[in-house]
Amino acid sequence: MNAQPHAHFIGLCGAGMSAVAKLLLDAGYTVSGSDEGCYPPISDVIARYGIECNTQYRAENIPKNTDIIIIGKHAKLVPEENEEVAAAFASGKEILSFPQVLQRLTEKTENYVVVGSYGKSTTTALITWTLTHAGKNPSYFLGAAAKNFTDNGHLSTGNQFALEGDEYPAANWDTASKFMYYNAKYCLLTSGEHDHINVFPTIEDYLKPFQALVQTLPADGLLAACRTGKNMEEVTSLSTAPLLWYAAQPVAGATWWAENIERGSQLASFDLMHEGEKACRIETIMLGLHNIENIVGAGALLITTGAVTPEEFGAAMKTFSGVQRRLELLTKPGQVPIYSDFGSSRAKALAGIQTIREQYPEHLLVVCFEPHTFSFRNREALEWYDDLFLKADMVYVFQPPTHGASTHEQLTQDEIVNQICASGIQAEGISSADQLLKQAEWLKTYKQPFVVLFETSGGFDGAMPRMVEALTA
Repeated sequence: MNAQPHAHFIGLCGAGMSAVAKLLLDAGYTVSGSDEGCYPPISDVIARYGIECNTQYRAENIPKNTDIIIIGKHAKLVPEENEEVAAAFASGKEILSFPQVLQRLTEKTENYVVVGSYGKSTTTALITWTLTHAGKNPSYFLGAAAKNFTDNGHLSTGNQFALEGDEYPAANWDTASKFMYYNAKYCLLTSGEHDHINVFPTIEDYLKPFQALVQTLPADGLLAACRTGKNMEEVTSLSTAPLLWYAAQPVAGATWWAENIERGSQLASFDLMHEGEKACRIETIMLGLHNIENIVGAGALLITTGAVTPEEFGAAMKTFSGVQRRLELLTKPGQVPIYSDFGSSRAKALAGIQTIREQYPEHLLVVCFEPHTFSFRNREALEWYDDLFLKADMVYVFQPPTHGASTHEQLTQDEIVNQICASGIQAEGISSADQLLKQAEWLKTYKQPFVVLFETSGGFDGAMPRMVEALTA
């Protein structure tokens, strides 16, 4: 091995791959990579790290002195279709998935792994920021950009490691879920609501990875589970680790919850309760009952494990700035409120719409929706649209993407629009950002105050910044 080991990433520009590249840089590696689709903001991050990224897959991209090659999960990153991947497997070099890299990096730390069908990014960021604010110097791996941190990944000298755990398969050659590699000692489970039906066709298929994960937790570990999450008993009953239940509000069985919730235009506050006793008062800029639930879960886990005191947790929450694209306000106070939310599943989109309706009860609620994920585009999901937008006043439905359409029976834009209209909500199909901007001109003439919510895990054809400009000019 070289004096300074080298790692080469094929498919570098994914959120997880780039975060792991940063972790290896922190570990003392030099790093190179390649990716055909390297665009901002990830391309800017890669450049800031000083990583050379080739934008065409070629066998010669692989440095002769590399020690390990990390290959991403994209469907085209297989030897049959990609000459660089074929060269990697023929090179005799060690081939790893990025979860396998994380397995090595987490072997000697106490690991907090957050899993579930929603709330993972926010809750992992909450845990990471609390540990950081309390001076614990944790390592972390985040699946989204948290505003309190410059990077999605960081390797420190501290003893604690916070990781967002994904149930997706680890690699094209490995069907084990990514989170199975993270050496979890403490685990937070938000929900087991069926998702990613292209990979997990049935609810039984979906729950299997979670069931496998909780059985790996050690006797001195801890499983924190949301009492109101879907299908939780099917998962938690298989764990032999200590179990605590949390919830956003008092419910049977929960030992941690929130009380005396007060909501303002800029802040929310509540009492964090443990077995009927007030642990601390929480103040937060984050909107919605689902975010209160995430805060309660993070606090329950960290305080129970002794990582922080209730006072340290409360102090950290006052300074937590949120996560990009998780009900992120894109405009300034006094301007038309425009929010971006990562609506990658029915549960996430429902929570986002409900939160904005509660925050702006008198406003016209305009939802710009992009059915970007496989789940939203699958014909079996058509009934989701019966009640998904009942809290909205107007829905603009963007043209569904076609990637992966061959793996499932895909809904058309018209079918989605018609299903929403059948629920009594006005809906219209949109094919481009330019077409949406024409609607912005109409909204500017509207007399009633309105709020715009983008629900998408995609890019909406670059419409979000243009919409902000059009409605605030």
